[in-house]
Amino acid sequence: MTQRIEVLFSEEVIAETVRTLAHAIAARQPKDLLVVAILKGSFMFAADLLRALHREGVVPGVEFMMLSSYGAATVSSGTVRIIRDIDTDVSGRAVLLVDDILESGRTLAFAKRLMTERGARSVEIAVLLDKTGKRQAPCEADHVGFVCPDKFVVGYGMDAAHQWRQLPFVGVVVDAADGGR
Repeated sequence: MTQRIEVLFSEEVIAETVRTLAHAIAARQPKDLLVVAILKGSFMFAADLLRALHREGVVPGVEFMMLSSYGAATVSSGTVRIIRDIDTDVSGRAVLLVDDILESGRTLAFAKRLMTERGARSVEIAVLLDKTGKRQAPCEADHVGFVCPDKFVVGYGMDAAHQWRQLPFVGVVVDAADGGR
């Protein structure tokens, strides 16, 4: 069986959307901003967003956090664990959580609650993709690149079995043998 990737959001469309998001974030004039990228899937989006924020004159601190609700399973356990925590004190700071996709909402709701409990002055969420129909926890993003159809997506940092993270676009894996159906 041969697989191919069908482009859902092109490299050019993503780049323009990231610039638009950065402009909107900069317009809020965040003071003492700390960007916290949720690894692994957000690494490309976070890097591009940080460069776009720089071009907008925003100078944030940057941290990385790894959370998991899956472990080795393919279905969420519903319990979020911290795999790698941030080192920076968030007390009194504006925190921007950056993730690739908001789906069930569990991970980002957990991260937002954690930053709030640690004393962040404000916590906002920026996601490249929002799958609104998959929400299982009350969580909404403040900055959304695209509303994502109910499809399993790869590329631009997102993977399937550790493949396709490197793609410069977001796509859907299709089985070429059945015509992509």
